[in-house]
Amino acid sequence: MFDKIELSFSPYDTAWVAMVPSLELPQAPCFPQCINWLLDNQVNDGSWGLHNRPSWLVKDAVLCTLACVLALKRWGIGEEQMNKGIQFIMSNFASVTDEKQQTPIGFDIIFPGMIECAQDLNLNLPLRSSDINAMLERRHLELNRNYTAGRKEYLAYVSEGIGKLQDWEMVMKYQRKNGSLFNSPSTTAAALTHFHNAGCLHYLSSLLEKFGNAVPTVHPLDIYINLTMVESLESLGVDRHFRTEIKRVLDETYRFWLQGEEEIFLDLTTCAMAFRLLRLNGYDVSSDPLTQFAEDNQFCNSLKGYLKDISAVLELYRASQITIYPDESVLEKQQFWTSHFLKQELSSGSIHSNRFSENDSSQVEDALKFPYHVNLERLAHRRNINLYNVDNMRILKTSYWWVVEKRLDKLKFARQKQTYCYFSVAATLFSPELSDARMSWAKNAVLTTIVDDFYDLGGSEEELLNLIDLLERWDVEEGKNCCSEQVEIIFSALRSTICEFGDKTLTWQGRNATSHIVETSMFKETKCLRNKSVPTLDEYMENAYASFALGPIIFPAVYFVGPKLSEEVVRDPEFHNLYKLVSTCGRLLNDIQGFKRESKEGKLNSVSLQMTYSDGNMTEVEAIEKIKVVIKSTRRELLRLVLKEEGSIVPRACKDLIWKMSKVLHLFYMNTDGFSSNVEMVKAVSEVVYEPISVNM
Repeated sequence: MFDKIELSFSPYDTAWVAMVPSLELPQAPCFPQCINWLLDNQVNDGSWGLHNRPSWLVKDAVLCTLACVLALKRWGIGEEQMNKGIQFIMSNFASVTDEKQQTPIGFDIIFPGMIECAQDLNLNLPLRSSDINAMLERRHLELNRNYTAGRKEYLAYVSEGIGKLQDWEMVMKYQRKNGSLFNSPSTTAAALTHFHNAGCLHYLSSLLEKFGNAVPTVHPLDIYINLTMVESLESLGVDRHFRTEIKRVLDETYRFWLQGEEEIFLDLTTCAMAFRLLRLNGYDVSSDPLTQFAEDNQFCNSLKGYLKDISAVLELYRASQITIYPDESVLEKQQFWTSHFLKQELSSGSIHSNRFSENDSSQVEDALKFPYHVNLERLAHRRNINLYNVDNMRILKTSYWWVVEKRLDKLKFARQKQTYCYFSVAATLFSPELSDARMSWAKNAVLTTIVDDFYDLGGSEEELLNLIDLLERWDVEEGKNCCSEQVEIIFSALRSTICEFGDKTLTWQGRNATSHIVETSMFKETKCLRNKSVPTLDEYMENAYASFALGPIIFPAVYFVGPKLSEEVVRDPEFHNLYKLVSTCGRLLNDIQGFKRESKEGKLNSVSLQMTYSDGNMTEVEAIEKIKVVIKSTRRELLRLVLKEEGSIVPRACKDLIWKMSKVLHLFYMNTDGFSSNVEMVKAVSEVVYEPISVNM
């Protein structure tokens, strides 16, 4: 499909091309091959269009059939086919006013316009005059509504239904470099019929040279279709099998982007999708082309805005979330109005009002509920396909026995969160070859949770100091020098797990990275947790990223995602900055959701410190909003560094792991402290780990 894009032929558009008269001999068709195609492609029921059409597309078939009948009548050929077509139209004429039918764009202008054309051609359509007058009246009202820029473009787009009443000089202002109007064969054919233009003729001639004796509904559409295929493969979670094809598509799209290709920049859906996919894959693209849609009134003044194209707004909304620079106010404005627009359309029920929008509705709900920075891949894949991952289930079963083997179940103070720990990695690092990375992430997340609970709740002062001493000395015999069974269990589990994955780095990296894993798993930041002094905001923020203790989870796992990592790379400031940014996000997200609980326990965090140092001038809500601004800017900077190519020495696979951790944190703390809650994440965990999807074939 990547190598050869095949577009379905459109009887409707082919009929309009067939009606174009020859410039040299107006009594003959300019494209007689289209007439032949119409004669050869009538459906048995007398219609033109889909052979097995659903019941709600009858109105579309009536429109297509009338266009084909007009083309045959225009050149006085195919009387038998015309009669069968007229019979189909009359048998299904009730669909014209049936609100349950899918209505083609511009139907109330185009269909009456074709009825007028039939009268001019003396085509006998046995319709009641009252029905004809009613349609013409609706068309008259539609044509005389208040003008806006978007409506003006819309009327140019449906020019074939306006005919002699159209201002063709105005329409030609929308002509593209390829000679077409809106890349639409039917609109371009109507223009060529009424307003002879060499560009229009060249466009239609080139189409028939490419496709033979019929035309598609839109052309060119290659960039959009290729990007849609990339999007589909990524949403299905199978993109790793098509990396070569995807890179070829994105490289070509980037070249077109730099060249200012109209196929991208004159279609806002394609432009928004190209921007998002290119930026997320490390291409240097500016958000400037989206400036024209920074405000909702700018969108409303476009063709897709006038049509209230939900898929276009959805693409703009998705693109607006890929902000990586602090000065991209265009994207912030775009995110504000698109989210409001989509929520409004959902609440009004307008998205649910037709059959084609059922999928749009679920996509909109999904996009609003799970923004990019909280959307874990495996959960997203499950929502997109019928998938049951047996490997994830098998890992979870293994995890329980590991907990028992390490006697971690005996630590009664500790939250038993192994299910959540395995979910967080199963939903993000799901490729089969990343098994070691998954196990490292999950086991170290379990241990980090236990150590955190030990310092907060389960350990005495003596036990805490003892564990810190053992971690710093490291090479001590297990079971000795431990002041309690709790310390012995925790240190033993930490030591054996770190050594397990340290040894595995030899296979992945060609060197043993145990010493670095030990260093990142020291939990040294816990020394100050029981300090009763009140830190300044700057002091708190400086220690905030370390106190969240993501190091023992992130640093071992990066050794198992593929790239070779030298000592210089893992100790480079770039790596540390990525870690600091994701940890800061996590710490502040946790502070917001844990503020009330920690306040009752007499603990300070960024929310309470904001309020403390404001001398009573800041409410809890104001403090939280201020911290959310910090989280947003920190997340934006993290995404910028993850997508950065030039001057970066940290491999993209390692940066992606850190970004996936950010997504996990935002999901867990989206509404509450989901990690501590026993109910908040149950549905998501079940969807990824436990529940198979029933497949309806």
